[in-house]
Amino acid sequence: MPSETSQKGYVSVVQSIVTFSKAHNDPEDQPKKPKQRCQWFSGYVENCLQTSDTGQPLIRGEQQQNKPAKYKEKFDPRVTARYDIKALIGRGSFSHVMRVEHRATRQPFAIKMMEVEAPESHGVCASELAVLQRVSHANVIQLIEVFQFPRRVYMVLELATGGELMDRIVSRGHFTEWDAIQALRMVLAAVGYLHTLGITHRDLKPENLLYYHPGADSKLLVTDFGLSNFGRQGCEAAEDLNGADRSWFLRTTCGTPEYLAPEVLMKRPYSCAVDMWALGVIAYIVLSGSMPFEDDSRTRLYRSILMGKYSFHGEPWSSVSSQAKDFIRCLLVLDPSTRLTADQAMHHPWVVTMVASSSMKNLHQCISQNFRQRLSRASSRCPSSTVSSDGGSNREEKRKTQEHPKRQQKTSGLM
Repeated sequence: MPSETSQKGYVSVVQSIVTFSKAHNDPEDQPKKPKQRCQWFSGYVENCLQTSDTGQPLIRGEQQQNKPAKYKEKFDPRVTARYDIKALIGRGSFSHVMRVEHRATRQPFAIKMMEVEAPESHGVCASELAVLQRVSHANVIQLIEVFQFPRRVYMVLELATGGELMDRIVSRGHFTEWDAIQALRMVLAAVGYLHTLGITHRDLKPENLLYYHPGADSKLLVTDFGLSNFGRQGCEAAEDLNGADRSWFLRTTCGTPEYLAPEVLMKRPYSCAVDMWALGVIAYIVLSGSMPFEDDSRTRLYRSILMGKYSFHGEPWSSVSSQAKDFIRCLLVLDPSTRLTADQAMHHPWVVTMVASSSMKNLHQCISQNFRQRLSRASSRCPSSTVSSDGGSNREEKRKTQEHPKRQQKTSGLM
């Protein structure tokens, strides 16, 4: 069951939807004064671009143009009555993300405006809201409030400025296994929480792990629930009193190619164990700056994944502890039934002992070099897209690629 805090957050969201929408008979061009009271939570917005210390959004290698006036016209007056629109910080095929300020408190937030007239965009929005309305965790983005109208939905989320996981690793100049554990423990805490609620993320990757603020003590947040699924029971539930299996299995083939678990590629029913496979890939990347499964050919890539074919050759693996390698091996297991759960991963010796004997070895130079080489090699290739049920380039795949214009640069350098 969700926590009391989560239930209160859900009630607040529902109250917000009721307050600012009259179902299908409330046109957006009809002004209405919003209520002044609302409840605030911490969190982050998916598709938000990295920001500098001054709070200005940045794209790697170029400054993002701020053109709030153009998009302010699309905002319902009931939204702008409460929030001052400041800058465009992200855009997709049917959504725009704006940096805003709450007019009363002057607190910065992000608003994701989604067009929901088309069936595909309506479905994506509904799926995302189904998850965000139910979560309340320090390491998971949280919805603050929703303005829902017939044509558009405005999701308000608190703005974070710390940047992506790999950007932080490359820029800091010093990175050890202890630092890797600190980051992965926060991700494991978030994923374990999601799985107990029956939520499978299905698109975990470094681009979707963002820091709340630029400081060294910032928390790490799991973001982007566009492909997530909300099951009927917790994924880690074993059997009920009658001995029946209560796991909630999924069937849709979706995710980012290099992070797909074998059971997804084999089109078998799967559970939240697919997230743990993705965490194994992430751990490999965090400790080396390179990918465990990588190939220009989608066919060869999938074959490597299905065989579990990866290695710990090259640098900095000679400086990485055996416990860290064992942690990755226990996640990149072909059989999902023997793959570590989030709770088991949190209690793995590498995570528990914080690798005292190896924690001070600086891996930054090799990680940074491998990461930048990936960027260079990938600059002339098309970025990896998100696959969907037919494994081809259908509408859902195009949506996920277009939904993250900044990530097309970063994904091509990381995957």
